[in-house]
Amino acid sequence: MGLPDKRLSPSYFHTRQMRRMPKPLAFNPAAPFERWRAQVRRTLTTLLGPVERETGPVSARVLCEEERPGYLLQKISFRTLPDVLNIAYLLIPEKRQGRVPAVICLQGHSTGCHISIGKPIYPQDRKSIGGGRDIAVQAVRRGYVALALEQRCFGERRERLQKVVSPHGCHDAVMHSLMLGRTMIGERVSDVMRAVDFLTQQEFVDPCAIVCTGNSGGGTVTFYAACLDRRISVAAPSCAFCAWEDSIMRIYHCADNYVPRGLCSFGMEDLACLIAPRPLVVIAGAEDPIFPLAGVKKAFSTVRRIYCRAGVPDRAVLAVGKEGHRYYPDLAWPLIERFVPIVATGKT
Repeated sequence: MGLPDKRLSPSYFHTRQMRRMPKPLAFNPAAPFERWRAQVRRTLTTLLGPVERETGPVSARVLCEEERPGYLLQKISFRTLPDVLNIAYLLIPEKRQGRVPAVICLQGHSTGCHISIGKPIYPQDRKSIGGGRDIAVQAVRRGYVALALEQRCFGERRERLQKVVSPHGCHDAVMHSLMLGRTMIGERVSDVMRAVDFLTQQEFVDPCAIVCTGNSGGGTVTFYAACLDRRISVAAPSCAFCAWEDSIMRIYHCADNYVPRGLCSFGMEDLACLIAPRPLVVIAGAEDPIFPLAGVKKAFSTVRRIYCRAGVPDRAVLAVGKEGHRYYPDLAWPLIERFVPIVATGKT
C-alpha cells in the first residue's frame, strides 16, 4: 500500500485556504496610515472579544513581603473585575530617586510567575529560571520597579474547580472563553491593563515609562497588550512574534495563541501599527523550533516598513539569540534601556 492521499489531512485544506486568503487590512504603504490603523484597531478589538476591567483606583492587598538584597519583594493581589482576582509579585528597588520606570514581567507556559522572581518551587523550575526567565529580578537589579503578573491558567491561577482538565493548562479556559464570545488573549490583556492602572498610581513609578516584556506566551500577551494599551511605553516580546503562516498555522501551539478569524483581515506583523510610534523590541531565538527565525524575519520586514511609514524607523528592533526558545537578557535589556530614556517622563 502506498502512502495515504495527502488531501486526507485537514492541514492540506487549511494551508491552501491560508494561501488564498485575502488580507484586506494588510499593510499598504499607499493607504492613508491613520485611517488604516484605526480600522486595524477596531477589527482586532472585535476579534479579541471584551477587553474589560474595573475603573478607578486599584485596591491592592499585600499578602506577604520579604526584604531581599537591594529590593523589597511583596506578593500582592488585586482585581481586574469583581470576579477576576490577580496574583503578582511587586519588586521595589531600595535605591531610587524620584519616580522610576516599571516593568511588567509575563511568564509563558510555566509553573507560574514565581519563575520571574527566581524562586524554584517545582523540579523543572531551575531549568526554566536558567533559561533567562527570572525577568523581574533582572529588572529590579537594573533599578526598575518590577511587577511579575500571574497569567490566567498558570501557577496559582490554574484551573482548580473543574474535575477533569486538559493536560495543557490553558486549553479548557480557552475553549470556554470562545463559547462566551471572548478570547484568552483578550482576557489576559485585561489583566495587564489593570496592572498598568496599579503601577501608574504608585508614587515611585514613572507613568510615562511602563515596559512590558515576557517570553513565549508572555511575549504573546506583551505584544497584544501593547497593541491595545497606549500606556505601555516599550514592548519587548521574546520568542513569540512570528508570521502566523510560519508558526501557529504550521506547528503545534497551545490554543491561547490564536486570534479567531485573524487571517481574514491581517497578519501579526500588521498589528505593529498599533504599537508604533512606541518602541518595539522583538527578541527571537535562532534555533527556536516553534517560532522559526525565517518567519520572524519575514514578519519583521513588514514591521520595519510600518515604522518607517510612521516616521520612527529606529524604534523597531529585532535581536536574535543563538539558542532556542528562551529569554535573552543580554539582548533584551540593552535594547529596552536604549528606549527607556526616550519615553521616561513623557519625552516621546
